[in-house]
Amino acid sequence: MNLKLISVLLTTVLLIGSSCSTPPERSYNDGINIIPQPLSLKQVEEAKFTLSGNTSFCVEGDQATVIANFFATKIATATGYDVTVGNRCSSSEISLKIDTNLDAKAEGYTLNVDSDKVAIVGKDAAGLFYGMQSFMQLLPAEIESPIVVENIVWSAPCVEIADQPRFEYRGIMLDACRHFMPVDFVKKQIDILSLFKINRLHLHLTEDQGWRIEIKKYPKLTEIGSKRIEGEGHEYGGFYTQEDIKEIVAYASERFITIVPEFELPGHELAAIAAYPELSCGNTKTSPRIVWGVEDIVMCPGKEATFQFLEDVIAEMAPLFPGEYFHIGGDECPKSSWEKCPLCKKRIRAEKLFAKDGHSSEERLQSYVIGRVEKMLTKHGKKLIGWDEILEGGLSPEATVMSWRGEDGGIAAANMGHNVIMSPNSGGLYIDHYQGDSNIEPVAIGGYSTLSRVYSYNPVPEKLVETGKSDFVMGVQANLWTEYMYTTELMEYRLYPRAIAVAEIGWTQMDRKDLEDFYRRMNNASVRLDNYDVNYHIPQAEQAGGSFNFIPFTADTVTLAFTTTRPIKMEYSINGGATTQYTEPLIFSESSTLEIYSVLPSGKTSPTRVITIEKQESKPSIEVANPLKGLAAKFSDGRFLNTEELSNATTESTNSVIENWSDLLRRGKLQYSSKEVTYYAAEAEGYINIAEDGIYYFSSDNEDVWIDGEIIVDNSNEVKRFSRNVGAIALKAGMHQFKTVFISNIIGGWPTIWSDASVSMKKEGAEKFTIIEPEMLFYTK
Repeated sequence: MNLKLISVLLTTVLLIGSSCSTPPERSYNDGINIIPQPLSLKQVEEAKFTLSGNTSFCVEGDQATVIANFFATKIATATGYDVTVGNRCSSSEISLKIDTNLDAKAEGYTLNVDSDKVAIVGKDAAGLFYGMQSFMQLLPAEIESPIVVENIVWSAPCVEIADQPRFEYRGIMLDACRHFMPVDFVKKQIDILSLFKINRLHLHLTEDQGWRIEIKKYPKLTEIGSKRIEGEGHEYGGFYTQEDIKEIVAYASERFITIVPEFELPGHELAAIAAYPELSCGNTKTSPRIVWGVEDIVMCPGKEATFQFLEDVIAEMAPLFPGEYFHIGGDECPKSSWEKCPLCKKRIRAEKLFAKDGHSSEERLQSYVIGRVEKMLTKHGKKLIGWDEILEGGLSPEATVMSWRGEDGGIAAANMGHNVIMSPNSGGLYIDHYQGDSNIEPVAIGGYSTLSRVYSYNPVPEKLVETGKSDFVMGVQANLWTEYMYTTELMEYRLYPRAIAVAEIGWTQMDRKDLEDFYRRMNNASVRLDNYDVNYHIPQAEQAGGSFNFIPFTADTVTLAFTTTRPIKMEYSINGGATTQYTEPLIFSESSTLEIYSVLPSGKTSPTRVITIEKQESKPSIEVANPLKGLAAKFSDGRFLNTEELSNATTESTNSVIENWSDLLRRGKLQYSSKEVTYYAAEAEGYINIAEDGIYYFSSDNEDVWIDGEIIVDNSNEVKRFSRNVGAIALKAGMHQFKTVFISNIIGGWPTIWSDASVSMKKEGAEKFTIIEPEMLFYTK
């Protein structure tokens, strides 16, 4: 039986329980596992409070009643107990009340657990809700189960907790534009984020690649703007009706999460322009963007009709989102069209937006747009949030800055007296980045942001402490941009557990944070995620210098050592044999197959790495008469998705010689607009001159790479970015046959023409890959 399947079955047995009289051991339930860490926590005695069929809620006030009913349902679902809610207290009670005079900040609470009762007092309704979430985290993780769990003691340690948040804004951004998120998926994330006291969900709703919210005055926004034809040829789309939005907002409100909408402007709006071309400077007829990146076709601020559109859209969106904040984007707006547009030039003259204080007239024009939009939002009782580019050209009077390009924008805004939300990609808060070795992780946009890096971020820069402006930091947010997240499972894989680290960043005081203890508490939180069927990231077994799944060797033995990005047990088997815990490097003297994975205390495992270890004889070199510099190349016009389709090419191919990798791109053209892509394939072959005997690793984002007639790199069915298919082979010094295939197409939103078409290599033991130099490549006539 598959080793991973055995692990999953064992986990299921633990979760559901058994008929045995003694409850099974669940080490992940040991200790106190509250996330985020409370401000003050004292364990007062060895005794515990235990839920039973006699447990009831005793409440004061309507808001406490609503919260009690919410949690009574959850407790009953997992335990099977009939938990009642009323204002008459019993001997086994959970009492809930709100006391606005409680000595705590907004959302603060106290939680006292005795052996016979639980008392929770909230500063407000949110505080009461969070107090109950902390109590739920004192109970076994199975309390989050969607079905009754038998054979478990539902006990919580006796504690005294006084708690309040460090920051008022604790957020996660979900990008529903690049890849759409169904309503049920969004609600699922709200459920999970509320467990850990996240209180803002920023929904990115409009973008170049798709318009995702119904606007009744402008039906084409969803009829046209919500759909795109992908590079592979299929249609992709989706949007939220206004009823969908109301459902999401209400669901979030019940869990004390405020939805912050984002209507991106004046850039990143190609989907809207596709629906209404008159919004652009050149009335450009186009379609939603089918590649990632920044589009240079943007809204025209020289036209008054543009502002009427903005006002109309805001008028429909604002009432759907009762929260006080409204995000308008304001980032990455190319201004090349404004520089040429007569109407934009006229607007600049009329409003006297001439270059000033280091800002160009076009930057000041963007500031003018933001200023007018801020007034529109004020009419609807909303406060404006924008990405830190809204600083360019001058900041609107009441704007809040979300600092993403590092911390400098946030620091500048705070020093000007503006509220700031820290969200820097440089601080690890772009959680679309890799969280493990890119060779074995699903393709991502790039970057590297482990759980420890996210957890270590402090939203208050020392520079603001020095200037006395730290109070302008409202809070923190992590962003899940979804360019490379083709399924909701991948979205969750990127989101968790890093979003939980953000929860502790936003709530817990710096002196209460403890990374090692957070790792311990995450073992418990992971089981809670299991009960919501979350596809969260578990660190895989990695190798220093690159985690490759094919390891050739020519010596007597080869040694493989493994680590993980956080402390976690690893298990392995060799050639299908017995499973063993990994404790030290493994030594191989013959060809073998190694299966290795990480294991959480719950028994849940990471993906299994299957590593082929192959003892090889080095490939001999060959004699090549009259070699010439470069590679012989054949170019075939046509739209090909893979090498198999090249055999069906109907256009006549042309032959030439390439001397640099960039020559493979010479037929291609792709600037900002995805309309300019050229589709073709290039096959380059000849010989590579290897300087010395050794084992060589090859990497490329091309379709494939062949050495001596063997395919070494195979990127078929992959997004051609950050190849996860490094290959290796043992080679003798001298000439070896060489071939690579480059196909200009768009796969998964990535246009291969944006790659450099190169092939890289490194000798075993070298620190990094280097691009193969032209001097190493030859062909013959």
